[in-house]
Amino acid sequence: MYTRRAFLQASGTAGAAAMAAFTDNALVRLSAAARDWTGRAPEDVAADESYWREIQQAFTLDRTLINLNNGGCCPSPRVVHEALKRYLDISNQAPVYHMWQILEPNIETVRRRLAAEFGCDPEELAITRNASEALQIAQLGLDLKAGDEVITTNQDYGRMLDTWEQRVRRDRIKLTRVSFPVPPRSQDELADRLLGAITATTKILHFCHITNLTGQIFPVKQIADEARRRGIKTIVDGAHAFAHFSFKASDLRCDYYGTSLHKWLLAPMGTGFLYVRRENIPELWPLTPANEKKTDDIRKFEEIGTHPAANHNAIAEAMTFHEGIGIERKSARLRYLRNRWAERLRQNPKIRLHTNLDPAHSCAIGTVQIVGVPSAKLVARLWERWRIIATPIVHAEYEGVRITPNVYTTLEEIDTFAAAMEEIVEKGVG
Repeated sequence: MYTRRAFLQASGTAGAAAMAAFTDNALVRLSAAARDWTGRAPEDVAADESYWREIQQAFTLDRTLINLNNGGCCPSPRVVHEALKRYLDISNQAPVYHMWQILEPNIETVRRRLAAEFGCDPEELAITRNASEALQIAQLGLDLKAGDEVITTNQDYGRMLDTWEQRVRRDRIKLTRVSFPVPPRSQDELADRLLGAITATTKILHFCHITNLTGQIFPVKQIADEARRRGIKTIVDGAHAFAHFSFKASDLRCDYYGTSLHKWLLAPMGTGFLYVRRENIPELWPLTPANEKKTDDIRKFEEIGTHPAANHNAIAEAMTFHEGIGIERKSARLRYLRNRWAERLRQNPKIRLHTNLDPAHSCAIGTVQIVGVPSAKLVARLWERWRIIATPIVHAEYEGVRITPNVYTTLEEIDTFAAAMEEIVEKGVG
């Protein structure tokens, strides 16, 4: 057994000692498991259940349910949830002091660590409460006049489309929604659809890094580079991307990027960030007004009034847990779990897969349809019969069930879902 004492002796740092003193042994076990697999290919680790059993034990879950809707939000590991509760307890001792003077300044550590993981300057990253808030800062903060065009897709997130529709009503801008095949034949096809829609009045391209409907990954850099060449700004919805698969800001080259951290980073609910390229900060108005002195300061986007420091400070523990696994191992495992059910079900002629399994196109998210079975009824049957939580996806051009496992998901849970789908194909939804 790799003990806490052994871990501290091996690390020999005050930071590691403090970490172990304030948490359970989840990070210790994670560190030991990672050490045992040093030098092994991520794909090898993805299939090793002894390694992932250590990860699974780091969560406090209700295993009477099979949660395959991690795309909405995810449970945090115990070490993250305990940090959240600890910070709340500290805050409550004397909020005006402990929350504002002790805890709030430590947001700068969180900013620095997130920026390092994303690959940007800390002065380009604002910590928000979710991807919607981050993206709406960009959507509502850019000066647009009547007739200016925004191009997006008809598969972007509903709340973001609603935001643009409000600007249509209020500011008389033009909104163009581009369609694309599900699944597309290539990433060039996705780029061509967006770039081919550009007109002389186009000011902004808004699109997903990875869609919430089918998990389709877009060629962000290809699109952003061409948009910049034409003087067009790019807003990228990364709600499902950060800490899901490997990339850096330099792989994107977009102007604005918003993400949630309570999804794949496993941070507390109500956490996200907004990236703004430094030269774009002065021209972007904050969602909540800030003092003019902060015009050039990324922190102007965090001026939301009184808020708990606990949520954003506990992001630091989520970062430590995430780094302990490693993004390459994590994404390899997520694809392994997705492929386990998808490869099995795609052999059935009555089942249609709406997600391209090529790693360049997708990761954990997969959307699947049983032909002839309404997706809402399918989801209801999965819940009633097997206590499986899934998400119905009903789009004007297709429908299906979105399945999103996470690192705590077991093979038995994946296989139960696959068997349930096969039974429904044979017997119907009842």
